Amino acid sequence: MQLISYIISHTQLPETSVKNTVELLNEACTIPFISRYRKERTGNLDEVQIGDIVKYKDQFETLEKRKTTILKALEDQDVLTPELQQKIEGTQDIITLEDIYLPYKKSRKTKAETARKNGLEPLAKIIMSQSRNFGSSDLESLAHKYVKGKVNSVEDALEGARHIISEWVNERTDIRNNIRQQLERFAMISTKVVKSKKEDESAQKFRDYFEWEESLGRIPSHRLLAILRAEKEGFIKVKITIDDEKALHKIEDRLIKSNDACAKQIQLAIQDAYKRLLFPSLSNEALQNAKEKADASAITVFAKNLKQLLLGSPLGEKRILAIDPGFRSGCKIVCLDAQGNLKHNETIYPHPPKSDAIGAMKKISSLAEAYKIEAIAIGNGTASRETEALIRKVHFKNDIQVFVVSEAGASIYSASKIARDEFPNYDVTVRGSVSIGRRLQDPLAELVKIDAKSIGVGQYQHDVDQTKLQSELDTVVESCVNSVGVNINTASTSLLSYVSGIGPKLAENIFNYRTEHGVFKSREAIKKVPRLGDKAFEQGAAFLRIKESKNPLDDSAVHPESYTIVEKMAQDLGKPISELIGNATVLQKIQLQDYCTDLVGLPTLQDIIKELEKPGLDIREQAKVFTFNQNIKSITDLQEGQLLPGIVNNITNFGAFVDVGIKESGLIHVSNLSDSFVSDVNAHVSLHQQVIVKVLEVDVPRKRIQLKLHK
Repeated sequence: MQLISYIISHTQLPETSVKNTVELLNEACTIPFISRYRKERTGNLDEVQIGDIVKYKDQFETLEKRKTTILKALEDQDVLTPELQQKIEGTQDIITLEDIYLPYKKSRKTKAETARKNGLEPLAKIIMSQSRNFGSSDLESLAHKYVKGKVNSVEDALEGARHIISEWVNERTDIRNNIRQQLERFAMISTKVVKSKKEDESAQKFRDYFEWEESLGRIPSHRLLAILRAEKEGFIKVKITIDDEKALHKIEDRLIKSNDACAKQIQLAIQDAYKRLLFPSLSNEALQNAKEKADASAITVFAKNLKQLLLGSPLGEKRILAIDPGFRSGCKIVCLDAQGNLKHNETIYPHPPKSDAIGAMKKISSLAEAYKIEAIAIGNGTASRETEALIRKVHFKNDIQVFVVSEAGASIYSASKIARDEFPNYDVTVRGSVSIGRRLQDPLAELVKIDAKSIGVGQYQHDVDQTKLQSELDTVVESCVNSVGVNINTASTSLLSYVSGIGPKLAENIFNYRTEHGVFKSREAIKKVPRLGDKAFEQGAAFLRIKESKNPLDDSAVHPESYTIVEKMAQDLGKPISELIGNATVLQKIQLQDYCTDLVGLPTLQDIIKELEKPGLDIREQAKVFTFNQNIKSITDLQEGQLLPGIVNNITNFGAFVDVGIKESGLIHVSNLSDSFVSDVNAHVSLHQQVIVKVLEVDVPRKRIQLKLHK
């Protein structure tokens, strides 16, 4: 099967769409560029569909690479026959391929290999053939002929023959697949606590799994990952089981054709193969497959959360006073201009032990006036509620909005090289406060500076396949950055690096060029950046926005390659391009069919008109002020039945966590999101959504809060 056929068999997408998309990918085009600006060639595929093509393209190429390696190994062993080669080349999945290769693998010294060297393979073949009706004495007489060299007895000879037969049994693809099917349908996963660790304080979070049993095929992803983490940390032992007797009978039915002494030897060999080779290997494989599915599920949850977080509501270009609150060490304050530049920083001590609330309020009031502050951002960590209460007592001369902002990952950023490069003369506390303020202005621009795994929006992100997680998260960040667009004259190198076709090195070149030559006046000027060639410009130009350019299209998502189309539209209407921008009445008069060509069709033209109606429109909603219940300051203030405002701060497969304004987040279990069955938590709530919840249960010792979504 060829690449295109392979992808189609897994995606069910049209052949032309797949073929053209693969061609574009081979031309080093990015997913955002292809999905947005090559709709005619792809048949209007979206980012998810193109992502699937990328996934199966990589999968096919990995499979083909492995086939090449195996074929060469077999050729080197001089065992490659035309039939075997055809079988390998026709294989469509890696498991079947490895099963075919299994008998030829050069492995460490095995019992079967030792038996072969002792000359026992002929005996094994005779027993396995079951062509003679051997009695016990007949078989012993036959085996006696092989008692020589290192084979000291008849039993040694029979045992060696059984080892060879066991290996043959283990290498049978049909037998392996049969056990795989049984594991897939009937496997159970069970756990037992390690007695010496049962009372460990750190083990208590896993106590639900001290004695547990469940179907491996039905176990939810979060539970499997929790169990595997508990095992990794040494608190429990994990076991996979199926009906061994049933599995053995199925193998015996395939192999045993007689009822003589040979049959008994084969039966013993089957038992040995199953216990020593087949089940350990295939049960591990089944557990690994379950782990991969759990990983995929957890990564999907993380990716959805990250996307919602990155596309969180920005306040926009406002002058911000940001506070990183604290008790003993004080509250770190920074003042930022509308572009996020640091203008002032200092520390106030409104809380114990200094308790200088009056001095702190005066200072905040004077700073707000001096720097014409429009909004205040307060980190949601330690002393957040107390600081918010203090701020609300300040009488500002102007109307200033107050926001509580997530600090997740701020400490990671403040200690990073990116932060040190941005603020070499300031310590981590100042950098952290700046990050909090900038997150309010534009969450996307600030969060791209932090390793997505450190933001803390997901489940068991440190337990899943890190390569797959990183790849998925990079894709999400790239998608978000390009769907919003980037102001090339204000963007950091971190933000620029995620623009389609740019990457870290070109981002650095853009930043350095901007620093040396000043702001870019047009998209055309981007071509002057060192090493930014035609391909990078093609891929990235439309996602890079330039404010106040002479050409209004430079601040839109219209690709430079389509400027001539817009110019022709304006010419035909007898108006300058600037009069088309935002003028829906005029734009509706355009007959799009008149502008179709062999390369540009209606999908692209419709996108152009949509963009001209609202050029550079930010797809994100603007940030809204939110206030917690001021009477709830700790978990002990909660009571069953209370209705509270909250903000969704994490989403998992088993429910959503909600910040109700205290240190501990409450859980809305999936069963409490709706009165009807919930298959997807994201269909009912989204990250940072403001919700009303009902308190169902409060477990103070375990610091657990059960909530219900209040409609």
